[in-house]
Amino acid sequence: MFKRIVILLILILVGVGAYTFLSGKKAADSTTSGQIILQPVTPTETEATNISSIVPTTPDTPTVVGFSNFVVPDIETRSWILMDVDTGQILAEKDPDMRVEPASLTKLMTASLVFDALDKGRISLEQEVMVTPQARAAEGSRMFIEINTPVKIGELIQGMIVQSGNDASILLAQTVGGSLNVFVDQMNKRAAAFGMPNTSFGDPTGLPSERTYTTARDMSVLAQHIILDHPQYYHYFSQLEYRYNNINQHNRNGLLRRNLGVDGLKTGHTSSAGYSLITTAQRDGRRLLSVVIGTESIAARERANQALLDWGYANFVAREVADAGDEIVSLRVWEGKTKEARLGSKNKVAITVPRGREDEVQAITQINQKLVAPLQRGQQVGLVQFVLDGHIMKEDPLVVIEAVEQAGLFGRLWDKLMGSF
Repeated sequence: MFKRIVILLILILVGVGAYTFLSGKKAADSTTSGQIILQPVTPTETEATNISSIVPTTPDTPTVVGFSNFVVPDIETRSWILMDVDTGQILAEKDPDMRVEPASLTKLMTASLVFDALDKGRISLEQEVMVTPQARAAEGSRMFIEINTPVKIGELIQGMIVQSGNDASILLAQTVGGSLNVFVDQMNKRAAAFGMPNTSFGDPTGLPSERTYTTARDMSVLAQHIILDHPQYYHYFSQLEYRYNNINQHNRNGLLRRNLGVDGLKTGHTSSAGYSLITTAQRDGRRLLSVVIGTESIAARERANQALLDWGYANFVAREVADAGDEIVSLRVWEGKTKEARLGSKNKVAITVPRGREDEVQAITQINQKLVAPLQRGQQVGLVQFVLDGHIMKEDPLVVIEAVEQAGLFGRLWDKLMGSF
């Protein structure tokens, strides 16, 4: 009996000494070289939901078509881009960063600010405003509002979106901003906040100006915000016609009438800008977005958008590769009641890939710290990257799925002893 007590005391003394010695090493042990663990991903069909936040792409962002041998459509236009809205990935592109004139595509930014004012209660759809001389005198396409006549905000929105009315755009800008100069300043601040570095607006209509320019890439970012930030107002973009002042005008987006799943978004044209069209469609629960800028005719811009959408749906698929709460990997935990921690992505993650390559995506986990209990559920411990052909398609925080409680004194001492060897 006495011998057992002596052995136990020796173990305690050794453990306490080791604890004191190793506590000074804790900072050094808390960071280790990055662990990289490859896991196969089992894909499932994704639904048409906003799976990922809107992250602007850059010229360095790889296109999905680059991971295939598909032939990109030959589109006769200055610039275009095709993307999957649900995953935020670019499927293919042509000169997406070329500076171009947006023409009436500008009205998407005007609409964004108007929708924001509606959401904040600063204006209402039933609110009436008086037509100003400046709005009445607008050039180009109009909804034909009359001077000193009250018009509802809801009517002006339809006049701007469905009829592409410059007069409606000006009056909405004056109402929301107080003046055109203030509103234009708000437009440019929002463009910067959205991550549109190559865009500048000179007025709310898009009429030619040295101060008004953009790119197809920037317009794709703006269009995503219109679709995802304000779904309650998105129906305006699929409205086929609008009658005001006894004048009936059809939506200039002819693809809305062709049963292609198209439900938006906006046309643009000036003699210098050419014919442009941003189109989005939903088919089989997937939403694609095409931006075509600078074609030679209305028919050409519609052919180009239809060709891109058809090609995109035929050749690419979106797959859910991770769901929040699903385990991706389990790793050793020190000083915990359990010896392993279950880790997974923080968010649901979906990726667009070429058809036939759905099963080739891998999950790579990167952990730059030693996992020491206690670990809280949802605590970030690294990153998980979803990779195809060595290229990162998406990444998400790697978090603890189930909390790991701290072990008792002897369990912690034992792990500290073991971790020192």
